Amino acid sequence: MLVSIPADLQRFRRLTLGRIVVLGRRTLATFPGDRPLEGRTNLILSRSVQTVEGAQVFPDLAALFARLRNCDLSQVSVIGGAAVYEALLPYCEKAYVTKTFLAPEADAFFPELDRLANWSVEASSPVLEESGVRFQYFDYVNSAPIALPL
Repeated sequence: MLVSIPADLQRFRRLTLGRIVVLGRRTLATFPGDRPLEGRTNLILSRSVQTVEGAQVFPDLAALFARLRNCDLSQVSVIGGAAVYEALLPYCEKAYVTKTFLAPEADAFFPELDRLANWSVEASSPVLEESGVRFQYFDYVNSAPIALPL
């Protein structure tokens, strides 16, 4: 993450605790100690890593989809990074997005849902500020998610 906002981290924890989280290897490397998130079932999509203690690793989407076959999909959260978002966003029904009013340099980005035909804002917060960073929460809904090939 380019910007650390404690309130946003707390929101992320509330939204994902007790759930299945799907992430890539690079996102895992951003976590403290490169360790999976506690209190969640961590599913890692990676072609280059075979095992991660405390997580399950899948080499491709087919293997991941096979794992999700018997899951309550309403309990699955896709948490990044860019390649994982790109691959899985069409299957998602909702997206919880935090937008900052900053423009730090970055080499990867979350898709601009406002530019995608199927996505619309369902709810938004007022503009908030913490530690000098202005930000806003947006809850998006996908009007035409693709069904997982289960």
